[in-house]
Amino acid sequence: MKTNESLATELLASLPLKRLLFNNGMTAIAFILTGLALLPLLSVLWEIIVRGISGLKPEMFVTSVIDNGFANAIVGTFTMVAIAALLSIPIGIVTGIYLAEFSQGTKIANFVRFITTILTGVPSIVVGVFAYSVIVLLTKSFSAIAGGFALAVIMLPVVILTTEEALKLIPVSQRLASAALGGTRFQTTFRIVVSAAIPGITTGILLAIARAAGETAPLLFTALFSLDWSQDLFSPTASLSVLIFNLYNDPSPEKNQLIWTACIVLLSLVLFTSIVSRLVINKKRKK
Repeated sequence: MKTNESLATELLASLPLKRLLFNNGMTAIAFILTGLALLPLLSVLWEIIVRGISGLKPEMFVTSVIDNGFANAIVGTFTMVAIAALLSIPIGIVTGIYLAEFSQGTKIANFVRFITTILTGVPSIVVGVFAYSVIVLLTKSFSAIAGGFALAVIMLPVVILTTEEALKLIPVSQRLASAALGGTRFQTTFRIVVSAAIPGITTGILLAIARAAGETAPLLFTALFSLDWSQDLFSPTASLSVLIFNLYNDPSPEKNQLIWTACIVLLSLVLFTSIVSRLVINKKRKK
């Protein structure tokens, strides 16, 4: 039987040459493949920054597209994402709570989860056609409301699934402790479980918002576009992604420069949202 000293000696001994070469080789391959994966992303970022940074001017943030700015597109993007968040977040959170806490193992829960998973893979252009048939044809007008509805359909499955997974990560012991202290199932769910899962739920919401902010296809069928400020929520509304799509082939040098600068703004908004979600995740891990 090996003594503690012999075991310690074996653990501290260097690896055989064959295993050492294999370990270092796999590490090198991993770094090379990671670099190759980052190369397209970095090249896209570099191209956008080089072409767009020279045209970035403060007045662009206060003028509309018709005046070589994109303030109306920024406001339109925020408006439609806000409408989508108001529609999808409450429904998504309540559905996620229902799946994780009140219907585990039931056929209804399995069916809802299956449909939600399918929705995550539905192409955004199909969602745009659906929103067009439901909202635009009914109201007979392209609008921010229709665009927000389309984005809400895209955000909803992300919020549902992330909420459910965040709730499942809460230890069962916390639920049992609440029940032992006399807490009802409703009190345990909303005062203990949901409160503990807020960082994870917030992360899912922010990721859903980041995805919605960069969508183009659904807005082409619902919000259309506007070169000037929108009159109200029931009129065609500009957005950064559709601005880039519409003006890409414009022969005007000013408009061509505008789309590259708009790319920087849109990328910055998505990047900011992603960074906030990562900070929320790190805060959760520290807790």
